[in-house]
Amino acid sequence: MKLAPKGLEPDRALRKILPRSLFGRTLLIVVLPLVLLEAVALQIFYGSHLDTLSRRLAGSVAGEIAFVLDQADQYPATRRQIYANAAYRFEFAFHFHPDATLRPRRLPHALGPVDTDLARALTAGLGRPFALVWHGPPGMVRVDVQVSNGVLTVDVPRKRLYIGALYIFFAWLGGSTVLLLGLAILFLRNQVRGIRRLALAAEAFGMGRDTGPIRPEGATEVRRAGTAFNRMQDRIRRFLAQRTAMLAGVSHDLRTPLTRLRLAIAMLPADVGDIAGMASDINEMERLVSLYLAFARGEGAEQPQQTDLALLIEEVAARTARGGAAITLDIAELPPVVLRPEAIRRALANLLDNAARHARQIGIAAAPEGERTVRVAIDDDGPGIPPERREQMFRPFESGSASGTGLGLAISRDIIAAHGGEIRLDDSPLGGLRVLITIPI
Repeated sequence: MKLAPKGLEPDRALRKILPRSLFGRTLLIVVLPLVLLEAVALQIFYGSHLDTLSRRLAGSVAGEIAFVLDQADQYPATRRQIYANAAYRFEFAFHFHPDATLRPRRLPHALGPVDTDLARALTAGLGRPFALVWHGPPGMVRVDVQVSNGVLTVDVPRKRLYIGALYIFFAWLGGSTVLLLGLAILFLRNQVRGIRRLALAAEAFGMGRDTGPIRPEGATEVRRAGTAFNRMQDRIRRFLAQRTAMLAGVSHDLRTPLTRLRLAIAMLPADVGDIAGMASDINEMERLVSLYLAFARGEGAEQPQQTDLALLIEEVAARTARGGAAITLDIAELPPVVLRPEAIRRALANLLDNAARHARQIGIAAAPEGERTVRVAIDDDGPGIPPERREQMFRPFESGSASGTGLGLAISRDIIAAHGGEIRLDDSPLGGLRVLITIPI
């Protein structure tokens, strides 16, 4: 057993995580450095500037509260005056609750490191039980401190604990991220739109749907690709038109002598040679000429249109059944399919004629496969084709019998491929050959 290199396993895992579209990958290239840059800026702000200033502000507030409490403990007679002076100097608000007991509270969380810094500073500076209430009076942080004869409540202005530029910094950080992300998305959508339209036009043109020239848009390289695609379409159209005109002339030139031969044979006396055999040979020659020209001409100038594929299959099957073939149909409800009906009719007729030539029983099944594909299976009970020869049977003039021309499968494959579909050969449950066709809706 061949083992994959170890270095490929992380690469496969990474490919599963990364977006598959060009828009997603390009946006990731833009967003990832932006996020990393802002993460570094935020870490520097938190790790140095914000964290240091927060500890200093919390330590200052805790030291002032500890100073007031120490003064009140030393001079209990002037405690009220000490609280009044501290309120004026430090912008604190004091409320004394005599004979009260401090109720334990959970320390809440606040934006930034200020909550833990203040709790740590009060623990180190007060040396007595306390509780923090962050959702107290508006604009205040309440500190309840247990004193000897009650509970002292100190309301500290939040501005004493927060840095003035904190919210501005976060607003700038978030606003710039949203703005840059929005500009990146708008720009990338405009760039990807041109590539997406080019891809859709190329796919439609490859399926034989002539949607006309596209309007080049986007970056210079994308516009250049769109212009080159339009020139390519124009060259292919001119080539097909010239080839069709040439083949029409060849068809006329080949049929003219055959028509003269047919007339000459018709004027011969009835007792001269095998007139019926000669007429049959001329009919066979006309059929072969038509078949070769159909192969060389391909799809001609027929334009795709919305077609009832189920009805088309039934019509072709009925025509083949009139020749004596036993055909059973199993056709599910099919959605309308955009295709060249006469070309698909010719491809199905070739396949059914091949099956009728080698088998007694033919089965046709058709059903949707997924949301964008129709699957058609043609089974027969004939001798089949060995697996090693199935691919070469699609080559022109490769016949599996002496009576065949070797063009039926080649023409059918060209027609199906021109519609963006696939055709392959497999074993049939009837014992012969199965032809599987997939056509995009």
